[in-house]
Amino acid sequence: MSSSPVVVGAPAGPLGSAAEERVAAAVGGALEAVFAAVAETRADTAALLARVAAEGRRPVTADLAALRPGLHLRLAREELVSGVGFVAAPGLLTDVPAWLEWWQTGADGDVRPLLPDLDPGRSAYSDYTHWDWFTLPRETGRRAVAGPYVDYLCSDEYSLTLSAPVEAGGRFVGVAAADVYLRHFEAAVLPLLRTLPRPAYLVNARGRVAASADPGRLAGSLAKGPDFAAVLDGAGSAGADGRRLVPCGSVPLVLVTAGR
Repeated sequence: MSSSPVVVGAPAGPLGSAAEERVAAAVGGALEAVFAAVAETRADTAALLARVAAEGRRPVTADLAALRPGLHLRLAREELVSGVGFVAAPGLLTDVPAWLEWWQTGADGDVRPLLPDLDPGRSAYSDYTHWDWFTLPRETGRRAVAGPYVDYLCSDEYSLTLSAPVEAGGRFVGVAAADVYLRHFEAAVLPLLRTLPRPAYLVNARGRVAASADPGRLAGSLAKGPDFAAVLDGAGSAGADGRRLVPCGSVPLVLVTAGR
């Protein structure tokens, strides 16, 4: 994935690529701090699982308690992060079929664990394996931005989830992730989008609108158009409608501005 903004499509005008690249870079910077927290969780989890494997055994839920000091620190440190943790692939742990070592900040500011029903035999079972924040890292081996969506599993808030795959012994064992409430993300990025001379919005690799200063695009809607995943890889084009597409640095979001 390209690590610097790449503008594709129609040539830029006087207020073209420089302004768009500046905004895209600023959006990327806002989320890189969240991805840094995800990367720390990923590294801590991989190291923990390696230690367990070196003891000649498989991990259990009690082992994941060692992640908690780091998770609590990230919640306190990162302003945009409302929840953070490791989500195990089914079958990783020997004592439960699935598990989230997940901590989040409550409305009163206290840090609390998430305790969903993870018993597949119960009607309230919370199967997380179909959510984009889990499937995208599993399928691509890359970082992902999922949403916005109503996070019924964790907070009932309209949220983004940033995630990255965790591997142990050369195989996928789950994801490290962090939640960002959409209202907090929009407060950070909408002032940037509104500095552009044309309506602009942000989409993820699947075309889901993550934030919008374009009255024709609502956050959470799907944007039709080019293969946004290919744009993130530097291989896309803006299409015939004149929209400009600018990857937000190494963060898997694309800045889209309306055609002239």
